[in-house]
Amino acid sequence: MAKKIKAQILQFSFIGIANAVIDIGVLNLLLWKWPTEETSMLFIFNTIAYFLAILNSYIWNVKYTFSHHARINTKEISLFSLQAVVAWIINNLVFIGLSKLLQFSGLPLSSFFVHNIAKGAAMFLSFSTSFLLMKFIVFRKKKTKIEQEKRAD
Repeated sequence: MAKKIKAQILQFSFIGIANAVIDIGVLNLLLWKWPTEETSMLFIFNTIAYFLAILNSYIWNVKYTFSHHARINTKEISLFSLQAVVAWIINNLVFIGLSKLLQFSGLPLSSFFVHNIAKGAAMFLSFSTSFLLMKFIVFRKKKTKIEQEKRAD
């Protein structure tokens, strides 16, 4: 069991790296094209970047990390979407909150560093939340009838 969880964490981490490249890359591309410190624009840019990464995450996690439990049905897609929204809220709160905190801290940091430090922290916290929600809620193993009967005894 522990070996299986380690393998899932490793697969999830590799997919997470790809998601991070998408997430940070899109955010930086948007900020490079339209530089801003406005909270509403930071929220929009971060949301676009996050949801492109989450789409990538769903495709690869269904195909590899949780393929033996994935059913690709309405319930699973709904649960995945719900966990994505929870992680998105965490991601935006941390990204915008830490961006503003660093911006007003008086530290001599450029906007590029401020936004990337904040994005890194946001990604770590939302990544951890996503893994736990996907492992134990979205793609959890269904009990067989035999397992259910054993529990009933």
